[in-house]
Amino acid sequence: MYSHRFLAAALALFIAGLASAQDSSIIVQSTTSTANSGLYDYLLPLFKETSGIQVNVVAVGTGQAIKNAENCDGDVLLVHAKASEEKFVADGFGTVRIDLMYNDFVVVGPSSDPAGVAGMNDVQGALTKIADSGALFASRGDDSGTHKKEMSLWASAGVDPTSSSGEWYRETGSGMGATLNTGIGMGAYVLTDRATWISFENKQDYQISVEGDDDMFNQYGVIPVNPAKCPSVNADAAQTFADWLVSADGQTAIAGYKVADQQLFFPNAPTN
Repeated sequence: MYSHRFLAAALALFIAGLASAQDSSIIVQSTTSTANSGLYDYLLPLFKETSGIQVNVVAVGTGQAIKNAENCDGDVLLVHAKASEEKFVADGFGTVRIDLMYNDFVVVGPSSDPAGVAGMNDVQGALTKIADSGALFASRGDDSGTHKKEMSLWASAGVDPTSSSGEWYRETGSGMGATLNTGIGMGAYVLTDRATWISFENKQDYQISVEGDDDMFNQYGVIPVNPAKCPSVNADAAQTFADWLVSADGQTAIAGYKVADQQLFFPNAPTN
């Protein structure tokens, strides 16, 4: 009898422990740029020390991250395609979207600069020159936030690069780091977020060719997944994480993350 009671108590404690472990962990569906930059490696231990909550990151393109969250495969969404984020909330999948931080996009290219765009701050003009010259351009082509921005920039320049797909315009279907590696390997220009570029180690003879255009602004948002749509979501822990990111402590932590003495992200959550 005693052994049965002991085993029952042990089983109850084990089950309680599993429940507790589940309560103290969340999944963040995230863009690859924040992961590639090393930001999470810096931020998440700080958050866990404060909250006891373990954050597990799934880093994919923004389009895929949104689809994953719509399939209830995450507790928080952290991406950078504002129109798609607002639609995610309007469709009831997110509780609220909050501006979190920003940086910018840049076009990087080889030092030989075959399109003659080095030093330009007019991104539409630079893209037009790349297209007119037939210089190689490597695109992520993956419906990520970076790819969405790239396509909007081409549209503003009045160029449809996909009509030259497989010629001077090459679509990798890969994340940012892999696309940079591919682009550098073929001598192609690449649009990338600045944080990934600063953290990227395989630069070879590449440099920033185009920067400083207001149209290259890159805003990130954070959205807790709506438990009304996804009953399995860890809503309390997800909200705790989102609240911390936009708090004074979280914003200070984001501002404090640097690589090669360069700040990668600039916090801009609204203040109450």
